[in-house]
Amino acid sequence: MLAGTIAVWVFVAALALYAQVHRPKVHKEVLKIALRQFKLLAFRLPLALVAAGALTLLLPQNFIAAKLGGTSGLEGIVLGSLFGAILPGGPYVAFPIVVLLMKSGATAAPLVALVTSWSVLAIHRILIYEMPLMGGRFVTIRVASSLLLPPIAGILAGALLG
Repeated sequence: MLAGTIAVWVFVAALALYAQVHRPKVHKEVLKIALRQFKLLAFRLPLALVAAGALTLLLPQNFIAAKLGGTSGLEGIVLGSLFGAILPGGPYVAFPIVVLLMKSGATAAPLVALVTSWSVLAIHRILIYEMPLMGGRFVTIRVASSLLLPPIAGILAGALLG
């Protein structure tokens, strides 16, 4: 995880240097946008982390291990897929919850299904963005064509890590 963080910072620093040298006017605008995003996340991220921590306290570890652990099998993959579809929020909510579930005994197969489902089947994004913008026919075709992706991803993860 530290290597990934360092790599991102090096990449950002290189982009910032390039922008400052080659496009200083654009660079100033980008910094304004970044500051606005930081202000949004600086308030939301700590709240999301506290909420994710509270979730694991509300769900006992033995329950998580039984429902999403190594012996949960296909049932755990389906449960992970369902939970991912109803998990609201952005990555600052979803990923801390996934990490805490992992630390509480959940294994890779159900968690891969959960993250995949959250990525492609999130109900809140479908209702808020897709339905109003794309229409019911498009949403129906998209959801129907990707409905099996989370369980397949979970099954593949279980087979690869198996």
